[in-house]
Amino acid sequence: MKQKIFKDKYHIFEIEFKKDELKYKSVDEIINALQVKIDAHPVIAFISIFDQYAHTSALEMGEINESIKAAKNIIFCFGKELPTPEVLAVRPRSIGVCELEDSYVINYLEAPNEAANDTMENFIKSLKD
Repeated sequence: MKQKIFKDKYHIFEIEFKKDELKYKSVDEIINALQVKIDAHPVIAFISIFDQYAHTSALEMGEINESIKAAKNIIFCFGKELPTPEVLAVRPRSIGVCELEDSYVINYLEAPNEAANDTMENFIKSLKD
């Protein structure tokens, strides 16, 4: 898992798996595996799955890098505390799954809660087991 800064201000965590490293054969299978983990977690609430590729390709002015074959986000919330209104600005969470020709790129925006970051990282790394 690499920590990167996207557009000089967004801290993200990202990992790229070669397709032959995973038993999953599509973005949908990876998203489904993540949803099983989310649904089993005692605190996380599943919200939705968003098909970024379908949305962008349906736009008249939409542009998609030709190396991207599929791209979806699974959206969920840890939300076990609501200490201030500001916490709403950093919720909910999302994990992105992008299919390239020979690999899957899986990433998420750093959360302000270390336990949330650890949980998301563990979910993603467990895909390789």
